[in-house]
Amino acid sequence: MELNILELKEKYIKFEIKGITPSMANALRRTLINDIPKLAIHKVIFHHGQIRDKNGNVHDSTTPLFDEIIAHRLGLIPLPTDLNMKFRDDCDHPPDEGCPLCTVTYTLNKHGPATVYSGDLVPHGDQKFRPVDSLIPIVKLKDNQAILLEAEAIMGTAREHAKWQVTSGVSYKYHREITVKKDDSDYWEEVKNSCPENVIYEDKDKITFTDDRKCKAMAKLLSFDNPEIKEDNSWFIFQFETDGSLSAKDTLDYALRRLQERFSKIRESAAIS
Repeated sequence: MELNILELKEKYIKFEIKGITPSMANALRRTLINDIPKLAIHKVIFHHGQIRDKNGNVHDSTTPLFDEIIAHRLGLIPLPTDLNMKFRDDCDHPPDEGCPLCTVTYTLNKHGPATVYSGDLVPHGDQKFRPVDSLIPIVKLKDNQAILLEAEAIMGTAREHAKWQVTSGVSYKYHREITVKKDDSDYWEEVKNSCPENVIYEDKDKITFTDDRKCKAMAKLLSFDNPEIKEDNSWFIFQFETDGSLSAKDTLDYALRRLQERFSKIRESAAIS
């Protein structure tokens, strides 16, 4: 197997894998979607009643939204994830209790009139767990309204709930080679000049491109020049983005390690049987 990164950003990656089967490609896709650990808010405790701000003004700890809706919104806020943290079920304490190895606790205390944002969530202890995006709106508070709550974030995967899904837009396609005869093509020069990295082969009569890398000019070639297209079902082009809880590179690294562990267990089971 050979893997090469074609495009890399903090939250986006495009890469190619050569020498695998379609079933292995689909296993990687499913792992990227379902099996990447992520930190997300799982439990919220609301404190209701009257509270005072620092100026002595009295506010009712109520909001225009039901508590369940706010809790749902909090659960979907991307939180920075430390892959060294444990799942709560794997930690050495009673199931309903947490510790710094498996749980991050947050508080939120804000008075109206104001908009409550994700950045108002304050982690206890290490500030590296502040929400990835501080400007996600949660609820608007009117005069004399307030919100006071505590929240617990734990590790999970998307197999349990979508709030633990790190990736989105996970997709792949076969590597394609697109060949046109120069005399029959009106656009081959435009594509070559616009996307020189997409040229695979050229002689005096024909030219071969690939669309592994994005190139707008390729659309004309595919639509009007009636090219010859060949696909390779052992060579795949993947792409996905993350919500910021993990970088795209760390997500891919974990998925590949996870797949290797699973395949090793399958081989061991097959050897035993």
